[in-house]
Amino acid sequence: MLLREIKTIFHKELDGIYPTEEVDTFFYWTIEHYLKLERFVLVLQPNLTLTKEEEQPLFETLAQLKQEKPIQYILSNAHFMDLEFQVNEHVLIPRPETEELVQWILDYCQGEQCHPERSRRSSRDLNILDIGTGSGCIAIALAKNLPNAKVYAVDVSEKALDVAKQNAALNEVDVTFLQKDILDPGFEPESKFDIIVSNPPYVRELEKSEMKKNVRDYEPDLALFVPDNNALVFYEAITKFASDNLKTNGSLFFEINQYLGDKTQALLEAHNFLEIELRKDLFGNDRMLKGIKS
Repeated sequence: MLLREIKTIFHKELDGIYPTEEVDTFFYWTIEHYLKLERFVLVLQPNLTLTKEEEQPLFETLAQLKQEKPIQYILSNAHFMDLEFQVNEHVLIPRPETEELVQWILDYCQGEQCHPERSRRSSRDLNILDIGTGSGCIAIALAKNLPNAKVYAVDVSEKALDVAKQNAALNEVDVTFLQKDILDPGFEPESKFDIIVSNPPYVRELEKSEMKKNVRDYEPDLALFVPDNNALVFYEAITKFASDNLKTNGSLFFEINQYLGDKTQALLEAHNFLEIELRKDLFGNDRMLKGIKS
């Protein structure tokens, strides 16, 4: 079958489910992944014909896309901060909003805010902790861009940590991974941190109806949902932990529920954090929060 005919089939089967531009992206990601073909191949070779063996994974991918399974899980691959990550059903798919959070931390550390008396290039290492690391995208991107930092990452899920360790090896960075439950008050690290960052579960059960099927049905509940009556459970635990385990003038960074920005900010205020800043993401939603330990 001609490759351009398969592209037409992708659109015929998927245009009623996804935007046309997104279907194009799915098609090109699929042929790049399985056939190592660039997206301009149809311009150069409009009559390119595939064998039955070459067609098979494309149609298998199409069948899963019709069930609204995320393309990243189908291909076991995602991109974040210009890095490649393996993903599966045990970890969240890295998102653009989280890239903004990581970039905020990098910008913050590129200045002299991390160490007012020293620049980013100081021989003094930063101690950074990522809580609820999932795929490891935050910790690994920070380790890649702050090569002098000592980066630690914790998650309650052993299967998520297996993925994160694979991703650290894939991206050639050194991150110390620990299986810990931040809700367990027995977690006492050996050293204090300059930066603590977390993108914990924050979607309330009442918000499930707003979510797309590809997220609701396929991404791990453990990493997504919190009870309606205790939506800030992880933020409360992490803020208290940060209050005890950040160095003086250390920084706490959160990704947050867009509907709970004021309440999350008030939580940091109650724990005497200073210079609290609430930022919006690229979609205009309250999404990131920073505070400095007094």
